Amino acid sequence: MNDNKQILMDALKFHGHKCWASTAGVRIGLAAMAALGVERSGAKSLHAIVEYGDHHGAMCFGDGIQYTTGCTFGKGNVSKDPKGKLAVTLIDKANKKAVRVAYKPTLQKQIKESAFMQKRSAGVPPTQIPEEEQWELVNLIWDAPAEQMMNVGPVLAYDWQEPAEIIRFAVCSGCGELVAEPYLRLVEGQPLCMDCAGYAV
Repeated sequence: MNDNKQILMDALKFHGHKCWASTAGVRIGLAAMAALGVERSGAKSLHAIVEYGDHHGAMCFGDGIQYTTGCTFGKGNVSKDPKGKLAVTLIDKANKKAVRVAYKPTLQKQIKESAFMQKRSAGVPPTQIPEEEQWELVNLIWDAPAEQMMNVGPVLAYDWQEPAEIIRFAVCSGCGELVAEPYLRLVEGQPLCMDCAGYAV
């Protein structure tokens, strides 16, 4: 098994089920890193801007991107530009350059008509779909020529401005939970979390 196939297997395990969108995320994440000539971000050397948005059936794409690039919501080096598209802009912060890679919908007819997607459309959870039907779509995306399933844009200059990291915390006087300082509210001289204060702004 080559290194990239092992990355796919590990990413699918991380994601929790096998599907076309997470596989597309893995391939597109790998392609973006190759275009920039960078390795996976173990700290915060890269930043990914994902465009997939929320509440639709292809959000699995995001896990493929996160696992492959190492840009995660926990590290704060991934952000959303929610347009409902399966695309990512990967930024190499040290070298001030970026590339946008987008999924090409040339395989969507086959995906839509697959046994996996017929069952998903009927409300069957992905983990209850037979393995061979899951693998059918994984292999369709994984084995497709790169030019058939993605557009790799040009590498462009990109001067990423890193937001200041907040490391100060305080304890809410109401619930006793730890809160990052900018999220505290001062009520009658007492620091309160937004829930205890009763307002967010």
